[in-house]
Amino acid sequence: MEYRLNLPVGAEEIEKIKAGDVLYITGTMVTARDEAHKMAIEKYDAGEELPLDFSKVAVYHCGPIVRKVDDKWEVVAAGPTTSSRMEIFEYDFIKRFGTRIIVGKGGMGKRTAEACREFKAVYTAFTGGAAVLAADAIKRIKDVFWLEELGMPEALWVMEVENFGPLTVTIDSHGRNLTEEVKEEARKVAERIF
Repeated sequence: MEYRLNLPVGAEEIEKIKAGDVLYITGTMVTARDEAHKMAIEKYDAGEELPLDFSKVAVYHCGPIVRKVDDKWEVVAAGPTTSSRMEIFEYDFIKRFGTRIIVGKGGMGKRTAEACREFKAVYTAFTGGAAVLAADAIKRIKDVFWLEELGMPEALWVMEVENFGPLTVTIDSHGRNLTEEVKEEARKVAERIF
């Protein structure tokens, strides 16, 4: 099934979505790679104020290429980065912040699937190598945080997106993880071959 979602979304909407479904999202999306995940969790745990509410945005595993034109930031390319790097942080991130939609590349593991099931979130995969397609769906950069501390690829780029996708749901809020299913099937096939 295909869904076109306007952010933010609630748990009820997320629970309807199943692994294998396709999403297009409109609203606010923020980039966050491993350093940003780590910093957000550390700041939260220290009682510090965060620059945005992660429950109201989609989180995109991406280190965009941006340039400044006059006084505005402009996205040149915004392809996904490999999500498995965020596996060590994603459970804690989803638990603390209530993020409902994670976007990345390459799938995520059991702990992320556990977080999606417990806290009603989905992990979606965007096509690698389609950085310009992603940039086309980004209508503007609304803000940037932690640029000085983390640098361009690791900063939190807050973007307004329109029909960003297609995003394939590989982990749903019921804990189904297509990536793990494919790995398990491949393992069985390899055992039969060897």
